[in-house]
Amino acid sequence: MTVPVRYYCPRCEAIVTLEREASMADKSVTADPLDGWEYARAYDDFEDADGVEIVCGASETDGGGCGRVFYLNFVKFEDGEELDPPVALRPEDAPNFDFRR
Repeated sequence: MTVPVRYYCPRCEAIVTLEREASMADKSVTADPLDGWEYARAYDDFEDADGVEIVCGASETDGGGCGRVFYLNFVKFEDGEELDPPVALRPEDAPNFDFRR
């Protein structure tokens, strides 16, 4: 059974509506793709994808939009365990191997 589900663009907060299966589990909406996730386009069949690539302002958007791409990420499992995407370190959090200091 498909249902309309609404999401906010993480950049401009336009509302996007996708028709999708009610049983699909959302993980997050992000401005950038998650490492290791494979994305389908919003107008393609995304049942077997790890997420959906959405263009804000395209036909799925309820009026207006910024025209930039954002990502709906589904819960992903491997060997029965939920996967968390790797988190990139911010430059200020990265280890510093400059031993001259």
